[in-house]
Amino acid sequence: MKDLDYNKIMVPTISGRYINYDHLNEFLKTLSPTFKIEVVGKSVRNESIKCITFGSGPNKILMWSQMHGNESTTTKAVVDLLSYLKQDIVDVSEISKSCTLKIIPILSPDGARNYTRVNANKIDLNRDAQDLSQPESRVLKTVYEEFKPNYCLNLHDQRTIFNVGETSKPATVSFLAPAFDKDRNISPSRKLSMQLIAAMNNKLQKEIPGQVGRYDDGFNANCVGDAFQMRETPTILFEAGHYAEDYDRDKTRVFIFKALLQGIKVISKNLVSDYTLEQYLSIPENGKQFVDILVVNDNYIKNQLTKSELVQIQYIEVLNNGKVEFVPELYHLEKQPSEIFGHKTLNCNDENDILWLKENDLLKLLS
Repeated sequence: MKDLDYNKIMVPTISGRYINYDHLNEFLKTLSPTFKIEVVGKSVRNESIKCITFGSGPNKILMWSQMHGNESTTTKAVVDLLSYLKQDIVDVSEISKSCTLKIIPILSPDGARNYTRVNANKIDLNRDAQDLSQPESRVLKTVYEEFKPNYCLNLHDQRTIFNVGETSKPATVSFLAPAFDKDRNISPSRKLSMQLIAAMNNKLQKEIPGQVGRYDDGFNANCVGDAFQMRETPTILFEAGHYAEDYDRDKTRVFIFKALLQGIKVISKNLVSDYTLEQYLSIPENGKQFVDILVVNDNYIKNQLTKSELVQIQYIEVLNNGKVEFVPELYHLEKQPSEIFGHKTLNCNDENDILWLKENDLLKLLS
């Protein structure tokens, strides 16, 4: 991947946080007949759910994004992956011969349009693996059962609150090999999930050292990843997270793309066994110690004689006229001040920081 020029791969027309099929359809039209595009079902509001198949090899990989409609970073990475696979190069030819990829870029079209975690019936599709109460859940199950994948990649976004371990580094990418039972034992399929994550982490540590975390592995049979792991299919949860000054997550998409490509290449070359459980377990678990803005010395504003305080501000994502806006709200992490990190830290004793607070209309939150 040394020679990969990402700027030639990235699809610039698909960017930002608000992504639905309107944004994808023009790009999908540019795909050659090498990519089989089909409608595999309909959403609650009768919007088509599309699936793209590439390659004809024995290693079958199923991936889906935007199961939660407001988690679009991995969709952008998937589009970039498709853009990469359009190239007439040896690496792509090898992937095509050794793998069959089946990709659902947006599983929840209604949630994507509304920019909501839930679908049009207000159901979290990632808690519907057993009940299968929603058409979108049934679509995924049908594709899974007909395709019989060797690996499943479950693609999501995570909030900006996550850090890596106890460090002050954001969890820009997090992975999980989902559990298949309450005791979180390691089955053959879960072991393969762990080994594949270790391979992808090995790549990402060269790109974002110390910014890869391991997501909580509490068992929930209603979650799709756990359910597929229960059926002995190695499943990997991807969580796209925060990178400095990247609230649109157009930098994080790069790291997700590179992780996806690394994982596919390792599978295609049958190298998964080269990586170990220990390498997976060495990835620090996610902490929850970040806020978007941390304001210190706010007694300057309040004109109080008390000791310095911390004010925590977290952005709420709001869809407004087809664009996601980040609305600041007061937040509270129940931790010691030394354990709280800010993606942006402002000091009220600093005139430039006060000016920034004024310009961004944040002083009212401190009063």
